[in-house]
Amino acid sequence: MDGPDNSALWRLTLEYSPVGMALVDLDGSLLLVNRALSEMLGYDVESLTQRDFQQLTHPEDLGADLELFGLALEGEIDDYRVRKRYLHADGHVVWGDLSVAVVRDPDGEPLYFISQILDVSEQQEFEQRLQAANAALEKERNALEAIFETVTVGLLLIDAEGRYERMNRRHEETMRLPFPDGHDGAAGQLGHVYHLDGQTLMTRDEMPSYRAAQGEEFDGYTYWVGSDPLTRAAFSTSARQVRGPSGERLGAALAYQEITELMRAIQVQDEFVSSVSHELRTPLTSVLGHLEMLADEEHPPGVEAQLRVVQRNASRLAALVTDLLLVAQVGEHGLRLQARSVDLSAVVRECVLAARPDADKAQVDLAVLLPDRLVTVVDEQRIRQVLDNLVSNAVKYSPEGGSATITLRDLGETVELSVTDTGIGIAPDDVERVFTRFFRGGHALDQHIPGTGLGLNIVSSIVAAHGGTVSLDSEVGVGSTFRVTLPHRPAAGD
Repeated sequence: MDGPDNSALWRLTLEYSPVGMALVDLDGSLLLVNRALSEMLGYDVESLTQRDFQQLTHPEDLGADLELFGLALEGEIDDYRVRKRYLHADGHVVWGDLSVAVVRDPDGEPLYFISQILDVSEQQEFEQRLQAANAALEKERNALEAIFETVTVGLLLIDAEGRYERMNRRHEETMRLPFPDGHDGAAGQLGHVYHLDGQTLMTRDEMPSYRAAQGEEFDGYTYWVGSDPLTRAAFSTSARQVRGPSGERLGAALAYQEITELMRAIQVQDEFVSSVSHELRTPLTSVLGHLEMLADEEHPPGVEAQLRVVQRNASRLAALVTDLLLVAQVGEHGLRLQARSVDLSAVVRECVLAARPDADKAQVDLAVLLPDRLVTVVDEQRIRQVLDNLVSNAVKYSPEGGSATITLRDLGETVELSVTDTGIGIAPDDVERVFTRFFRGGHALDQHIPGTGLGLNIVSSIVAAHGGTVSLDSEVGVGSTFRVTLPHRPAAGD
């Protein structure tokens, strides 16, 4: 039985191959092409066989292709493979993976070339996009690396178990102060790290790296580092969690900003305020005492009114001095509490009763919502200061015909005290700063409402000393709600 006709087999393979194929003459002209190649390049078979590969090749790729073609003609190579660009009939570029083999006669002379061209346009486009993406990533990585090492803020990365993964040069330099004997590279290591009083060492649970390793996020966590009070430094630290694509926690990033100069300046300011306040307190006490004695005596017409003006202003000055001394105490040593069992319901009633004359004069209605009795352990004098500040503010910032509601609730583990008014409200940009020392909102300044900007800072300090929180919800032109939450510590037997 005769074998298959090689010529027929070749033509059958050529016709039905899914890969572009061509029989190429020694001058580059196309002798035979298959349907796959004609579809790839957008020509019909007849038109394609009237062209040579030089016409179909992109000009920028032709030189390299001709060089390989020439080497094959000279017998230096028998085949070659190259990725090149072809010109489609409509003008667009088609990327092809070209494989070429030389067919020779028995004497080794070349007869023609067999070419196979695989359309790799999509693959090429993907690779180019990938290269561009990698280049962009590399550029971004280099930029981030430069930022990481040049910023004046200490940066630290820890993994999910709290092990140190990386830190920048700035943080490495500052590690010598709290850890002069070295660091083992794990979150929570104890060292010369102190609270703001400069005397109380931080526990493991309070260390910023340990808090971050436990999943916490925070801003402005401030403390001192270094054993020598004269050379120690102050830092404000922030932490954010690092998460994977599915939200799993991978670790945390911490930023350490040195604020030594600021803290030293605040210390000097507090010392100055404390010194001046102490110097003012003694003569003011004497002035108020003499004014009380003068109030019991007979005076010519008009003098009593003048004395009341003097006494009112002297009392305001005495209250300011008291506030300044309290602020200085908080900044220097922390607020000392004298906690005992207190009926908060009774305290609220007394504070509202004391504020009612000013509320009536301002035509502001005061209302209370509270249980008959709510006993917990707090510093009564300090909580009275909180109430006095919040209620007086509610009255001061509410218009005539407005109202203020004081609410006390037992929430089980906590006690919630809220003061809601129908006052001028606080702008969103000011809400974050209302508890800052000496801060006064723009609306209050515009309306020339008197105040020092210390009241809410004192409220915040007292509440924090009790282990509680204070928050604010406000809308300009509608009113504000200050909400104080305190730990509920019932007295024994209650």
